[in-house]
Amino acid sequence: MAFSLNKAQLIGNLGKDAETSFTTSNLSVTKFTLATTHSRKTKDGNWENLTTWHNITAFGLNDFLKDQLKKGKKFYIEGRIDHNSYEKDGQTKYFTSILCDFNGIIPLERKDDYSSGSSSDSGTFTESAPAPASNESTADDLPF
Repeated sequence: MAFSLNKAQLIGNLGKDAETSFTTSNLSVTKFTLATTHSRKTKDGNWENLTTWHNITAFGLNDFLKDQLKKGKKFYIEGRIDHNSYEKDGQTKYFTSILCDFNGIIPLERKDDYSSGSSSDSGTFTESAPAPASNESTADDLPF
């Protein structure tokens, strides 16, 4: 049996609010665009940012996650690359999208950024964990 891998990992910002529809079997299908940016040096030595837009299709998302998929929010997306085509006005149109499920979408902003509606560009969680309590017992104090 031959093994293969089709995996895309993206970190970027949503280009617009996600739109959700349902299949005839009541499976939710959520679609949105994600922008990723990279920099390159031009011939004259200046840096320019280039943006790539990705079409994302997610299946079976919970309501909480669907509500968080708002324009400008930063997310990690993991899924597989899918190429498809359709006919329009006698011409075949081709498009590429990333297919994922709820396990492949992770918000990269703090929870309070979602509740206030503001967008943070930090892209990381900064909540601190409480310091562990000191444990003054030794191995000799343990009952086993």
